[in-house]
Amino acid sequence: MLLSDLQAKLGQQIALSEWVPITQERIQAFADATGDQQFIHTDPVRAAAGPFGAPIAHGFLTLSLLAGELANAGGGVQIDGGKLTVNYGLNKVRFVAPVKVGSRIRNRAVLQELEEGQGYAQLTVVNTIEIEGQDKPACVAESLLRVYL
Repeated sequence: MLLSDLQAKLGQQIALSEWVPITQERIQAFADATGDQQFIHTDPVRAAAGPFGAPIAHGFLTLSLLAGELANAGGGVQIDGGKLTVNYGLNKVRFVAPVKVGSRIRNRAVLQELEEGQGYAQLTVVNTIEIEGQDKPACVAESLLRVYL
């Protein structure tokens, strides 16, 4: 896609990912990698008696999927002449609703801003991570992507 074509998509959805399953195994792997072994994530018996009635994914696990499975929504945004795309940061993140084990989530990405610099284009994208069958999203995150040209 040309940068000029992308400019015309400001305020519009630019990607929608496939549904991604959130399993207890995925949650445990994230807990092991980060050291966050809080029972609401890793102990199904205790978590079932807790405030959410089941184990829930770490908020940062949900957010981290933007770097992989949820980022590749629809193949990702491909800019003609783009050599490399990197995560440049986050402006704002809110964890709106818990993601219970067994849920499926997906990302709906809306282009908020496009900035052109010398040798790069920077996209500000509002990511709404939806939970299948629920009205409230799991997370809303404004991310910055820098595409080097």
